Amino acid sequence: MKASRLSLIIESGALVLPEAGQIAVYGAAADDDLRALPKERCEIIQRFKPDHDALMTRGFQVAVSAGGPYAVSVVKLARSKVQTRMMLAEAVAKTPGGLIIVDGLKTEGADGFYKECRKRLAVSEAFSKAHGKLFWFTAEDVFDDWADKGPITLEDGFQTVAGVFCAEKIDRGSRALVAALPQKLPKRLADLGAGWGYLSRHILMREKIRELHLIEADFAALECARKNVTDARAHFHWADAMRFTPTQPFDGIITNPPFHTSRKADPDIGRSFITAAAGMLTPSGQLWLVANRHLPYERTLAETFRNVEEVAGDNAFKILRATRPLRGAR
Repeated sequence: MKASRLSLIIESGALVLPEAGQIAVYGAAADDDLRALPKERCEIIQRFKPDHDALMTRGFQVAVSAGGPYAVSVVKLARSKVQTRMMLAEAVAKTPGGLIIVDGLKTEGADGFYKECRKRLAVSEAFSKAHGKLFWFTAEDVFDDWADKGPITLEDGFQTVAGVFCAEKIDRGSRALVAALPQKLPKRLADLGAGWGYLSRHILMREKIRELHLIEADFAALECARKNVTDARAHFHWADAMRFTPTQPFDGIITNPPFHTSRKADPDIGRSFITAAAGMLTPSGQLWLVANRHLPYERTLAETFRNVEEVAGDNAFKILRATRPLRGAR
């Protein structure tokens, strides 16, 4: 494991942790180098299921929400600027008078975030290494305007929260997929990567559907979905869509797969969703998928399903339908 900025600065003696008290780590990823932190004092706040489970496997205490109070809080920059601000505001509130450490890549906005914090209070010099920055300061109550403002209400009464995908607007791809779905759908379905429930609520407008399983890795998004989809036929799973194993195969899967883990597009995520979906379906199962026009999913679909067709689309999006998954595709 390559040494992180956090390990390097602590091991150098330039940053000294207090000898007692709990340490919060907001947003640590599965493979982050945390060896400079005493594991028995750490609580990692991570709501993304793959990272959550991997960190637990490494022996860390992991939670989806912060406890506290903490002596130290480490805030890892998120892809969403709003989410990073909320995490920092919460960390300051949960670490009264304690040490706040902020760490992130330049591609995640580390330079700008450092400048913003310097305008509010005294912070350390930035430690720059490996295309990122780390800095620290003593917690002061000057970030109230960055705190979580509560639920966001969208059209048709959908409730979201800041930091989840498309928190402030309905995704155009999801709209296109809903419009392209046939009125008659299989009875037992899954919404793979269900987000905050936009697709699922529309799917359940079909009366003949017996059950729909919402599978979502972001805990906050799934909690929103529970509020947005109140139909008794809905079943909720906080799970990694690429590793989920249903109790019995689905007749159909509908998905708007993500294609970002950072600010850079990663088509491999969508490809993994397709492969996972093929392994969850019955031999006669069907998959409906929406994707940005430029994403190269057709080859993976051809390798995992007998029949693939584009059923709708425009210059921005394509709606693909695949049927009859190939055996051993997963």
